[in-house]
Amino acid sequence: MSKKKRALIVVGGTGGHVFPGCNLAKNLIEQNYIVKLVSDKRGYKYLNDYKNFKIYILPSSQFNQKNLFTIFLSLIIIFYSILRSIIFLLFNRPEIVFGMGGYASFPICIAASVLKIKFIIYENNLIIGKTNKLLLPLAKKIFVSNYRLEGIPSKYKNKIIEIGNIIKREIINFSVSRSPKRENSKLNILVLGGSQAAKVFAVILPKIFKSCVDNGIPVKIYQHCLHSQNEILKNFYENNNIDYETFNFSNNLSKYFEKANFAITRSGSSILAELTNSNVPFISVPLPSSADKHQLKNAIFYERKKYAFLIEEKDLNLKLFDLIKNISENSSILDAIIHNQRQYSDKNVYKNINLELKKIFNEKN
Repeated sequence: MSKKKRALIVVGGTGGHVFPGCNLAKNLIEQNYIVKLVSDKRGYKYLNDYKNFKIYILPSSQFNQKNLFTIFLSLIIIFYSILRSIIFLLFNRPEIVFGMGGYASFPICIAASVLKIKFIIYENNLIIGKTNKLLLPLAKKIFVSNYRLEGIPSKYKNKIIEIGNIIKREIINFSVSRSPKRENSKLNILVLGGSQAAKVFAVILPKIFKSCVDNGIPVKIYQHCLHSQNEILKNFYENNNIDYETFNFSNNLSKYFEKANFAITRSGSSILAELTNSNVPFISVPLPSSADKHQLKNAIFYERKKYAFLIEEKDLNLKLFDLIKNISENSSILDAIIHNQRQYSDKNVYKNINLELKKIFNEKN
């Protein structure tokens, strides 16, 4: 039996960094790797359902440029994190390191470079993130979900490997036979807030759904929300006779995909890929504050491919009701989206990863 290779995957910050890292870890374990995960405190809260992984917490900090004091403090924390990372790598000695994006991956990847350990960065958005851009000169390769990625200098183009979106195998293999809204049936709408949108969606969307019901458009709402919003949404929906189901977090969204005629979601790359692979039409609402407007770029890409609709947050009150009304009156609108989505699949993502890793390990340097 061949010796198991050791891999370290750095995840942190948001679910958009953590979940692809966990999906990658599962694949590598299946390929006979010994895998360890490193996260910071922000990312660790997403890892409660991954008890089978060896998870380590290391400090990290973004570069805060508010004033001289915050700059100085940030530099101290980053330097300390790099030192801690060097010690950690010396004790664990992985043969390959994966940085999944976000500033949590910076100290480990820098430490890997210092110790001459190959590292790969992963970018699933359509514009390279700030941390990945800083790490790019030192990285062995950059795995990307789409070769149309913006922001990579031409001298590093040879490092780009298009692998697809690292999403769950269950999602890649998942599809449902759905008929968009039929006559006299309710339109099932799935609202996916995510960690940075649940609050806003819980304030804006219920009033629009009430307008739907008031205008004779029957709907059932499946809505992700914060724990603090459960009672508020319950009271609003029940007082206005709106059929609903709320949930606070689910690591198994496919059960909601099966029920939904379409979804309203933020525009993180992972959730858009999951919905597209599952053939669930969606309305993409980019987070206005996302770094470098990467969520807007993601949403524009999916809209241009005719996989989805795009409404910016500032236009929700103006445009969302009319779009829902059109969908309720014309089922062919969702049929067309589903048809287009079926032309796309990330089914080869793990095959692509495994092939590229074999090439890297077979290289002499």
